[in-house]
Amino acid sequence: MKAIQVQKPGGPEVLTLVDLPVPTPKPNEAIVKIAAAGVNFIDVYFREGRYPTPLPFVDGQEAAGTVTEVGADVKSLKPGDRVAYTGVMGAYAEYAAVPADRLIRVPEKLSDQQAAGAMLQGMTAHYLIHTTYPLKKGETALIHAAAGGVGLLMVQMAKNLGARVIATVGSAAKAKLAKDAGADDVIIYTEQDFEAETKRLTAGAGVHVVYDGVGKTTFDGGINVLRPRGYMVLFGGASGPVAAFDPIKLAQKGSLFLTRPSLAHYIASREELEQRASDVLGWIADGKLKLRIEHIYKLADVQQAHRDLEGRKTTGKLVLVP
Repeated sequence: MKAIQVQKPGGPEVLTLVDLPVPTPKPNEAIVKIAAAGVNFIDVYFREGRYPTPLPFVDGQEAAGTVTEVGADVKSLKPGDRVAYTGVMGAYAEYAAVPADRLIRVPEKLSDQQAAGAMLQGMTAHYLIHTTYPLKKGETALIHAAAGGVGLLMVQMAKNLGARVIATVGSAAKAKLAKDAGADDVIIYTEQDFEAETKRLTAGAGVHVVYDGVGKTTFDGGINVLRPRGYMVLFGGASGPVAAFDPIKLAQKGSLFLTRPSLAHYIASREELEQRASDVLGWIADGKLKLRIEHIYKLADVQQAHRDLEGRKTTGKLVLVP
């Protein structure tokens, strides 16, 4: 089978197309013939070595496809079942061996590309909005990178709960996408100081929560726009890692909360995984949540997909097709 292997940490050029044997399932695994794989910033972090993992490895943690074979202990799935998953390394390939308890059945209404595009970013938006800081009707949230894959889904979920959304984006075209997703106010951070503008939009009161997947360039400003006892939810570092931070600042700025969550800890149990995936895939199938698939790349073009993602040139979701 064709697969994209990382043999040493580095830039997009280390993503290498190779031939590998089709995997055989362990007793608790199913083999999935991958129809579509999602491209995510966590793939970049593993490729760069920011998240160390034994080399060589096949990158990618999100995919959808069809079960072709199951291990001896697997009773919940059979060949022919359409499934999707996230959080298991090895998705940039034609086949993957996946623990059966990590696989979610795909609703008939959804395509493989929709399912692959929804798992990681959809469940990330879900846990951030519904669990890490459970947003409530009437509260105000600042959402950075609101035209990105996670951002567009977060805006919609926040609005479905009745919250006010202040969104930041990098261009007028992205501002339109955020506005169309439901954002109440949109700040183009390349033209306006988002900190000053957020304070103006909230009449100096600040926001209840900042959802920040950007990191280095937005963190300090985000801390400064929180109201007392507000939440800084730092869930990514698209602009790079945040500099060393003295927790005393949290007290000085109003007894703030700071958390650095990860999806893995919010879908650790089968019950929680099923609940989040069922909500997200169900909402997309029912039209309550719009998933924007920005670009579909061939597996061999994965280097370009990573360059586009890291260059902040994209909106919505990027998908690889073997």
